[in-house]
Amino acid sequence: MPIPFPFDFKNPDYVQVFEWRVERLKRIRANPGSLPALKAYYRDHPAQFIIDWGMTFDPRNVERGLPASIPFLLFPRQEEWVEWFMDRWKKREPGLTEKTRDMGMSWLTIGLADTVCLFNTGVVAGFGSRKEEYVDKIGAPKSLFWKARQFLQMLPPEFRGSWDINRHAPHMRILFPDTDSVITGESGDGIGRGDRTSFYIVDESAFLERPQLVDASLSATTNCRQDISTPNGMGNPFAQKRHSGKINVFTFHWRDDPRKDDAWYAKQVSELDAVTVAQEIDINYSASVEGVLIPSAWVQAAIGAAEKLGIEPTGGRKGALDVADEGADKNAFAGRTGIELDFLREWSGVGSDIYQTVIKAFSICDDLELDGFEYDADGLGAGVRGDANQINATRQKENIRSINCDPFRGSGEVLDPEGEMVKKRKNKDFFSNAKAQAWWALRLRFQATYRAVVEGLDYDPDEIISIRSDLPERARLQIELSQPTFSKNGAGKILINKKPDGTKSPNLADSVMICFRPDIGNKTGLLTFMAQAAKQAKANKQ
Repeated sequence: MPIPFPFDFKNPDYVQVFEWRVERLKRIRANPGSLPALKAYYRDHPAQFIIDWGMTFDPRNVERGLPASIPFLLFPRQEEWVEWFMDRWKKREPGLTEKTRDMGMSWLTIGLADTVCLFNTGVVAGFGSRKEEYVDKIGAPKSLFWKARQFLQMLPPEFRGSWDINRHAPHMRILFPDTDSVITGESGDGIGRGDRTSFYIVDESAFLERPQLVDASLSATTNCRQDISTPNGMGNPFAQKRHSGKINVFTFHWRDDPRKDDAWYAKQVSELDAVTVAQEIDINYSASVEGVLIPSAWVQAAIGAAEKLGIEPTGGRKGALDVADEGADKNAFAGRTGIELDFLREWSGVGSDIYQTVIKAFSICDDLELDGFEYDADGLGAGVRGDANQINATRQKENIRSINCDPFRGSGEVLDPEGEMVKKRKNKDFFSNAKAQAWWALRLRFQATYRAVVEGLDYDPDEIISIRSDLPERARLQIELSQPTFSKNGAGKILINKKPDGTKSPNLADSVMICFRPDIGNKTGLLTFMAQAAKQAKANKQ
């Protein structure tokens, strides 16, 4: 079980938590024979141990009239991370966690390591960071090992055992005498130079000074290296691993933290520079890259925009499929109702083929009651139509409705070439191809949404975009939407680069782009879009 009673993270009542713990501790002490079974349970459920007995420390609580030392109650995404981490460890494989700043990850990693070492025999857990003072500095709460000592010191003695802060916590080491486990610390170029470890956590991995040396050392040290960091651009191994498609990635976005809301985000925007906000708050690896097509602040404004603006999404239902174009790539399907993106799904194409991908897309259309979908017809997607015709023929024989499949060729010519999406620039003179035009149309929607939600400007409710906040893939979509950049070719036409600095193809964002592209199915829809685009272009003063 998670937290055993309703808990408001924004307005916490720790009295009820302490009362619950005291009552439970009395029962344990009245029946000490229950301890072995309880410890065995916590060995397999470390997140529950942290929730039940863990403590954390936050001096900022004092100004709110709360104690600095408080119960460590994990919110759902933190519990998911613990389970994800334990799965990586059991499978002896690496992992990478990308995160927003100030998400409590230092306490979470330390709390987990302490818990694992308390209840497992012979574990060696390693921690490394770019500076020694970040790993261990006596009396410095920001250091990892200060947190480790505090977490253990504040546990009930029934779980702390014979551990003693004066005997079992020397510099850069935490010893666990009852299980012969140990936590070790290293810094700088020395990361990974010590003993072999059960798992090794590299803190703020994107900011290592000489990461290649660390990579070489850790390759022989552990089978379960875990890199954790906020982004620091694309010019480092952390970013390259994250976008390689070869490592399991966990995204910890600020919207996953129930203590944070739009007011918190607005405060960050007002106090920090735009690059810092995009990089360390919005997890944008291209924050310092010039020519970002859809700034992360615009994407944030679109999360739950319909609800923020009091709009009930109405209009046609539409689906879009982006087909995986390489082994490590993934298929993505987006669905919308009017202006709202209300469905998003991604699945691997490994071990499958286009035919199976189309079957999956048809199944989604059946579940969502969609008449059909558009698909990326460039590259491998060119085979979708033939497979769709074959599947539809079989469905007709079985008296099952057909699913419409319409191609989108991003490499093709622009829509309405003589029209003006940008004032005094014909579409054929402004966009290099249909893909650039469709991405620009999506950019305009996000820009209009930002102006409506953040700046309070007038807007047309059919021109904006709203992303449901409960979409399972929402966090990664937000990152992908701000990945593409734009530039101009030798003829002065807009070019879109979806994979700047070697990033992976943004499959989720591609499917959204196709889903919201201008409707070419009817002339009225196209003319309406162009009229809206012209209005937006005028507002942009381009």
